[in-house]
Amino acid sequence: MRGRRLARRPVPWRIVLAGLLAQVLAAALLLHVPPLRRAFAWAGAGVDALSRATREGTSFVFGYLVGAPLPYAELRPGGSFVLFFQALPLILVVGALSALLYHWRILPLVVRGLSVLLRRAFGISGACGFSVAANVFVGSVEAPLLIRSWLATMPRAELFAVMVAGLATISGNMLVVYATIIAPVVPDAAGQLLAASLVGAPASILAAMLMIPPDPAAAVAGGEPEMPPLYDSSMEAIVRGTADGLQLLLGIMASLIVFVALVALLDMILQPLTGLTLRGIAGWLMWPLAFAMGIPAAEAATVASSLGVKLVVNEFVSYLELATSGGAGLSERSRVILTWALCGFTNFASVGIMVGGMSLMCTERRGEIVRLGLPALAAGTIACCMMGATVGLLSPG
Repeated sequence: MRGRRLARRPVPWRIVLAGLLAQVLAAALLLHVPPLRRAFAWAGAGVDALSRATREGTSFVFGYLVGAPLPYAELRPGGSFVLFFQALPLILVVGALSALLYHWRILPLVVRGLSVLLRRAFGISGACGFSVAANVFVGSVEAPLLIRSWLATMPRAELFAVMVAGLATISGNMLVVYATIIAPVVPDAAGQLLAASLVGAPASILAAMLMIPPDPAAAVAGGEPEMPPLYDSSMEAIVRGTADGLQLLLGIMASLIVFVALVALLDMILQPLTGLTLRGIAGWLMWPLAFAMGIPAAEAATVASSLGVKLVVNEFVSYLELATSGGAGLSERSRVILTWALCGFTNFASVGIMVGGMSLMCTERRGEIVRLGLPALAAGTIACCMMGATVGLLSPG
């Protein structure tokens, strides 16, 4: 456990088979069963309603910066779009609604149900299954916090699975934001992202267990985690949920400014010396993965570039570029595959946030958590690409 090298153990074929079947079966049910398709249509309508309701609030506060009539003629269509005012405030509303759903015990019920399915399919502990299931709805730091008491005794393979799941899924807050951004270019964007996030749970376990197979001799962290009540009333849930959403909004804004600036700075250094950019290098590395997901060769470079931007900056910028470009050069099928493959926090900034948070939760395993950070990024990237390949397999060519 203290060694720096990843353990070499027999491939857990049961987990491999369960992971592949779970991904394909879940995606097939979510994408092709009419009642579930209708549910996703309702999800899309709900996201649209949230977006319009948020615009009412933000236009009241910020006026023409958000949606009120412009006091000037817009010479370039879309030129008045300001990301901070027109997309990010949705996080505040979703944060408040998420807190309400938690207070009303709806969110804990859904997480527990998904946790049971994962434990039975993969034979993992209750703590690991609970954290992976929670990652479908919350972030890479919040989910491990729910199982903080089990982190110190959790087997290395399951600790790694918890970390990979934190990177290979997106939180519910960001799912709504991304769905709003890409809705003009991706059909049923909210349903696609919700399906991708659900499929990301088994994909992350599969990728993690392939990289660090479980040790049959290791003791399994026992117990059944709980999601205890956090609020005394619905009003308190709304107030605290809004405050938490504000912290997330400011963190995203700061991260976007810093990482876009750092990438630009590195490009200024690299390009005169080598003629290369970080985006170009990352895109070149991602080309085989894009092609393996089922993207046609003529479109693989565009998809690989977007995957590269996700890796070196974050998925927010990749989704934003997909929306602003109108999906130029990509077929509808390729846009859907890319949407699924981008559905995760697999970037260097998110690794730092997750490793820092988990190290504080479990100081006795800080060194191990730090060493597993980059392998978790690699496994999370593989999991996201498996998600893209899964939807590509089930989508007509």
